[in-house]
Amino acid sequence: MGKPPRPSRPTAFFTLSFSYTVHAKRHAQPHPASHRIPRLHQPHDPDRPLSDATIEALVDLATRAPSAFNLQNWKFIAVRSPEAKARLQALAYGQKKVADASVTFIICGTLAAHEQLGQALAPSAQAGIMAQSVVDGWVAQATRAHAGNLQLQRDETMRSASLAAMTLMLAAQGMGLATGAMIGLDLEGLSRAFGLTEREIPVIVVTVGYPLPGNWPQKPRKPVHEVVEFA
Repeated sequence: MGKPPRPSRPTAFFTLSFSYTVHAKRHAQPHPASHRIPRLHQPHDPDRPLSDATIEALVDLATRAPSAFNLQNWKFIAVRSPEAKARLQALAYGQKKVADASVTFIICGTLAAHEQLGQALAPSAQAGIMAQSVVDGWVAQATRAHAGNLQLQRDETMRSASLAAMTLMLAAQGMGLATGAMIGLDLEGLSRAFGLTEREIPVIVVTVGYPLPGNWPQKPRKPVHEVVEFA
């Protein structure tokens, strides 16, 4: 018997795509501050859990983020049990949002990802998206660039995990959830406490849950003309 069909794309995928479209249209012309995209982080409702399906949908959407050579050099740890939350909260210097969030994602980048690039690209070859010769060429290029170059490998972990984290945050917002990115952690302790290997680098932690009222609106950003330069 063949493999069962892959489940249809979660509704959140279309919500996320729609959010991007609406946001782009809003920014096509000047608009009042009241119409700007809301702040992603708000206090979380500790009494509303997220289902396995929702958590898996968030990770599925996060993995749509780009990565060099399509390395997909990331890993997500979904922290949601009371025991795991307590471990993480202690490593986050007691920050309450870890306990209140429905789930907190530890988003890691993986070193030496070029060694599994052929496996990562195999579905693209099987689907006829890439010729096998192109896959082989990419694997050869990535191996030449990354093998023995720990700094480049680490740089790629940071880029890929950061892109995945932001994609996850936008996906969560499209589902009506609130998120908070965190870097105030004991990263070495986190690696030990959650059994990360030497190749798995914790890059950022993102809390996700249902929002509660009472948080500030998004704080004003610098004017665009101060941060953009046309060349």
